Amino acid sequence: MPLTRYSAEAFGVLTICLVALLILLGLVCIAYSFYLRSRVLRQGFIQLSYFSAPCIIRITFILFAIWWGFGEIIRLNFLRRQGRVLNALNLKWQENVCKCYIVSNLGFAEPCLFLTLVFLLRAPLQNMDTGILSRKWNGKTSGYVLLYCLPVFVLQLILILIGPELHKDRRELPSYFTRTAAPVIQNSDDIALCTYPLLNTILLGLFATVLTAYLFWLGNQILKLVINKGLQKRVYTLIFSVSSFLPLRVLLLGLSVLSKPEQFLFEALAFSAFLVLLCCAGVCICMIVYFPVADCLALGNLHDLEARRRVVLDDQNDTVSLIANQSHLEGSVEISPERNSDASTKRGSISSRTFEKDGTSTGALVELSLFSPSRDVTPSGSPPLLGWPIRPPTHGHGP
Repeated sequence: MPLTRYSAEAFGVLTICLVALLILLGLVCIAYSFYLRSRVLRQGFIQLSYFSAPCIIRITFILFAIWWGFGEIIRLNFLRRQGRVLNALNLKWQENVCKCYIVSNLGFAEPCLFLTLVFLLRAPLQNMDTGILSRKWNGKTSGYVLLYCLPVFVLQLILILIGPELHKDRRELPSYFTRTAAPVIQNSDDIALCTYPLLNTILLGLFATVLTAYLFWLGNQILKLVINKGLQKRVYTLIFSVSSFLPLRVLLLGLSVLSKPEQFLFEALAFSAFLVLLCCAGVCICMIVYFPVADCLALGNLHDLEARRRVVLDDQNDTVSLIANQSHLEGSVEISPERNSDASTKRGSISSRTFEKDGTSTGALVELSLFSPSRDVTPSGSPPLLGWPIRPPTHGHGP
């Protein structure tokens, strides 16, 4: 049954809004990644360089997702209606736009998106020196992604170029195997509505099958190294998302040949296929970009707190050492003849008031004792360790 105009436009508007949300999420994660990278370089967090090293590949993953989103907008029938952007093009150019969409999304954006994900997951299994910590890793990985995507891109392009000739030579072959656009007339205008050729969908399905099998093996290798339950959940989420959403998208695209554009079944299947991959891309962006960057920033904040805490403890330790040394000097003065006895008494009272008035000094000693050697290890009769308070002298009665 044909769609009403309002229902068709509702699918188009909803698609544009969802792509806009995906782009917004991607831009936020890109800014977040640049902030982490600049903070690591500025403050010298060498320990976090392992996590910030694949910054370029993570951003590349987001850019592929944004590219795919723009392609899904170009496909919409919503833009081909009278007075819209693509309505100004003639029928031949609208058909060419549909062909470019198939090659761009099914032959380039989607394969590159999932190949980039595979290389990001594979990074922990590589040698650190030649792998993720190498300065050339981002460039090499980008080259490998494009190289492995090239066969899929070329095959999709060949199917698009030879599709019309293949249909002419073999009349028994149904048109939906090679058809990229369906011409219709709306308000006396000839427009071309994009479809999904079954041969191109089958090729995408073969790619999805190989990728899913490799991802299962890769996930099993990664889970042997992961001891954190939170990271295990992320790996399971990534594997489940890709291994379920990508084959489901291929299935929905394959079923779309059962109806024609502008019919409810076709538009529902096409929108469902778009929504499935949108959810997969959103989940992957959160798992491999947002959460790792947030974890690194949290570790950086803990590093700052630890550094500040050490500074405070050093200051308190210096204060305690000064008081201890002063008390030690006062004790030696008391053993000497009774000269300056009044001054000694006055200094002793000042030292006592300092210890009693400053309650933080005593508290600091308790905290320091948790991280320092025991004060009882000092042999009896030897001078006290610097920084520890002298025990009150035991006045024994001599014979």
